[in-house]
Amino acid sequence: MNIPQLRMHSQMAQIQISQESGEQTIRQPKADVTIQQPKPEVSITTTPAKLSIDQSKAFADMNLMRIFQRNKAFAQEGQTSVLEGISRRVRQGNELMKLENEGSPIVNQAVQNAHPKMKTLGITFIPSLFSVKLNSQPAEVNIEVETKQPIINATPNKVEHRYERGNVAIEMKQYQDLTIEVIQLES
Repeated sequence: MNIPQLRMHSQMAQIQISQESGEQTIRQPKADVTIQQPKPEVSITTTPAKLSIDQSKAFADMNLMRIFQRNKAFAQEGQTSVLEGISRRVRQGNELMKLENEGSPIVNQAVQNAHPKMKTLGITFIPSLFSVKLNSQPAEVNIEVETKQPIINATPNKVEHRYERGNVAIEMKQYQDLTIEVIQLES
């Protein structure tokens, strides 16, 4: 018995896609900026320092004084000597009034009045210590600064944007196909 056979050949359809990429460029130019800084205003005021030196006591210690000061010193020294002499005479007079007491006041007074006091030897500093008087007032500095704000001008530039579209092409690379054959087989 002969049964015919069917033989089928099929071919699938194929699509071909070709693509061209798009291009895009973006550029941002720098902004135009100007900055100005005004100078600050500075004012400086100073009060000068003062120094006063008083050497009058040092000069007086070295016996170098003005005539009015010398007269005053001599008057003071004379007054002190007079008061010492008066007190010595009063003391000695009181001793003589009391002759009846023990001792010999006349001999003691004769020895005291005959020999002057011994001068003391020693180191003396001329002029005396701390005889020069210093008085100082420091200087004062006053600084005033008035700052000024900076002047800033900025102009931004627009973005430069360029875009080229891409393209997609779709084509049939291969069409579908179906072929059917009838084959007789011999037995």
